[in-house]
Amino acid sequence: MNQDSNLTRVLFAVVLLVLLLSYGTFGFMFIEGYSLLDSFYMTTITISTVGFREVQELSTMGKVFTITLILSSLGVLAYVVSILTTQFFEGQLSYILSGYQKKSIRKKMENHVIICGFGRNGQQAAKDLMAHNHEFIIIDRHKDNLMHNFDAKIKFIEGDATQDQILSDAKIETAKSLITTLPEDADNLFVALTARSMNPNIKIISRASSESTEKKLKIAGVNSVVMPERVGGAHMATLVARPDVIEFLEHLSIKGDNPTNIEEIVCNELPKEVLNKTIYEMGVRQKSGANIIGFKTPEGKYILNPSADTQIISNSKIFVLGTKEQIEAMKNIF
Repeated sequence: MNQDSNLTRVLFAVVLLVLLLSYGTFGFMFIEGYSLLDSFYMTTITISTVGFREVQELSTMGKVFTITLILSSLGVLAYVVSILTTQFFEGQLSYILSGYQKKSIRKKMENHVIICGFGRNGQQAAKDLMAHNHEFIIIDRHKDNLMHNFDAKIKFIEGDATQDQILSDAKIETAKSLITTLPEDADNLFVALTARSMNPNIKIISRASSESTEKKLKIAGVNSVVMPERVGGAHMATLVARPDVIEFLEHLSIKGDNPTNIEEIVCNELPKEVLNKTIYEMGVRQKSGANIIGFKTPEGKYILNPSADTQIISNSKIFVLGTKEQIEAMKNIF
């Protein structure tokens, strides 16, 4: 049952209760000549079946009216109590089950991404990861930043990412990457140090606001440091100096919603019969139409536009350019 339907039922129940109280109050005022307070008192003790004594002896008409009030209140009160009780307990049960479900999901998480901070940078990171169907969990100390995503299928923890227990709750021991976008550089540095100590193999990407912080983050074990101001300024300058290049690159994307995408493939995930073959022997372009435009060696060296005799070996990566259909066809071939 949706929220609008539930709200309608509750409002209808409240209106019925108000009408019942009004009917009794004005009835006693008109028939018995009671004051407003005495009439409301008589109505309340009558429909609640408390059994207190009357304000004064009722007349014959007053007794008949009281009988009709009791009979009409039985159905109305039963309906009002059932609706309000159902809404309360269903809401509490749903909240409890939702919390239990989130905890159960977190227990099973592995190879996921942890996003620390849900400001503008964190929200954009979450949006892009969602477009790529990456599993992630968000940590933010301000509940208001997360509430508008409560109904979405987003996992989150309310808390301070600089605390060991919060990172442990996010299953940092089994996470593959951590993105820290906290507004204070000192907090990002502390998160990076803590994360590296709890998971030596995790990949850490951090936001920084100054070059001095960038160096400290690198020393702390951060794999990649992003300075939003530098990236934004460089992008705007390039739009002036080489606008067509930028427009061309904007047609390429790592997201799944653009016509042409760049896909990263870990060679260890490829079938065994593909390993140790050359790019020419794989025949990616001939079979799918996609192009291998980059290669990363096990030592971490990048090769742009690798030659056809480049051998696909363990612990390396290939970067493929193509449309969604071409990349999907390539994956099906593999």
